[in-house]
Amino acid sequence: MYVHDRTLYGQMTERKLTLQDAAQQLGITPDALRQRIRRGQHHSTKEDGRVYVYLNLDRTETEHDVQGEPTTLISALEDRIASLERQLTEANERDRENRRIIAALTQRIPELEAPSETREAPETATVEEEEQPGGGQEGAQRPWWRRMFGA
Repeated sequence: MYVHDRTLYGQMTERKLTLQDAAQQLGITPDALRQRIRRGQHHSTKEDGRVYVYLNLDRTETEHDVQGEPTTLISALEDRIASLERQLTEANERDRENRRIIAALTQRIPELEAPSETREAPETATVEEEEQPGGGQEGAQRPWWRRMFGA
């Protein structure tokens, strides 16, 4: 492994590596590194038929961190998606139960209204009050349960 360190502009340190060693350092294939060199992402030179790549030591450390991040990010996103899918399933179940309850209550509405139809109609009560001695005034003042049971 050929290594040559140099300092650029007094602050950035670069390491000169062969193409294969640089690719291994970056954790990529030599072909992928060649593509990066063509795109201008890495500086390289050709000496004695060999390609040497200059790697920024600080940048190389960052690239290793970034390569580890996608799997972490993907894992976090998959967990989040699973959580949202569970929440959606629970919400659908709640909606289904609420629709079932509403349908059952809607069917009971005619049953609940039926007793109000069987109660005495206001005309019937008025006729009975007029027949009682003392007129309708007394019947209106008496409680309903006395009028009903004749007490």
